[in-house]
Amino acid sequence: MRSTSATRLLLAASLCLLTLGAAAVSYDLPRRQELKRADLSGAPGMEVITSVTEYHPGELIPRHLHHGLETGYVLQGSTIQVPGQAPTRLETGSAIMNLRDVPHAGFKVVGPEPLKLLTVHIVDKDKPLYDWVN
Repeated sequence: MRSTSATRLLLAASLCLLTLGAAAVSYDLPRRQELKRADLSGAPGMEVITSVTEYHPGELIPRHLHHGLETGYVLQGSTIQVPGQAPTRLETGSAIMNLRDVPHAGFKVVGPEPLKLLTVHIVDKDKPLYDWVN
């Protein structure tokens, strides 16, 4: 049986898969509720965005990147599957972090319950929050 930290590391690695030659695609996150947006004091051109997003069973979270840091907390866990990999559980209470301009996600919710995330983005104000990639 895997340890909790090894499982979380595997999940983080799955969420942060790198791609070469990313091409832009179009996608919308209809269940993302933005809670607060504010300029980051002391860092001109940067802003902080806090959101809650819910993904239902069967939904794909497309590969994307952010022009800044994304950190978050799993409010409600579910089982996810990255193409070509075995399903894995993203547990309630787990933390996530994705670095600037690093493609991540690209998985499908395959568990019976929705995946609900609280995310905080510290990003460039003049760029889109999500850049979709193949």
